Amino acid sequence: METDLAKVKQAMLGNWESIAPEVRPSAAKNPDGSLKPFYLKRAFKYLQSDRFELEIVNSADPYGAVPLARIRIGGHMLWQGPHPIAPGAQKVDFVADESYEVTPLAQGFADILNKVASAGYAPWAVNAPQSIFGKAFAPFALKEGTNFMEYDLAYLRGDLLFWGARNVDGRGFDTEQNRPTNLQIPLVRK
Repeated sequence: METDLAKVKQAMLGNWESIAPEVRPSAAKNPDGSLKPFYLKRAFKYLQSDRFELEIVNSADPYGAVPLARIRIGGHMLWQGPHPIAPGAQKVDFVADESYEVTPLAQGFADILNKVASAGYAPWAVNAPQSIFGKAFAPFALKEGTNFMEYDLAYLRGDLLFWGARNVDGRGFDTEQNRPTNLQIPLVRK
């Protein structure tokens, strides 16, 4: 596999998308203490100057038939050097320093947001996006005046783009110590 970072970046330019709906562990728990599953589909654009755009559609079901929310994030990728998971893999920090937007796609989700994230926002409504960029947003543990950032990884193999698999205990990639150590289901070139 390609290990020269400049060549990896060049090969990554373009559009990528989920092969199928993905499942991840969430930090939320079921009554029995097990982690609730979290279903999503991703569409990712890697652009010049280490910029990215990411769209995530969260669903209530494993087939993606009942979408709950659309999340759009824009920002920069900070390349931090090789990752030991595979030759050519790179440690990458994703920083949402340009945009962060949430759109409820189901009334139930809008209702929840109106209870837990109403301060500083217009009433949440289905198909009405709102910027959460730089604002406090309790559902995602965002603090006012800070940019969302994840300590992740990227590994390109042909037309498959891998990021890190979520920690099985639901921990986010919020510190270097929580950077992933395994590969997630890949995105495919669109």
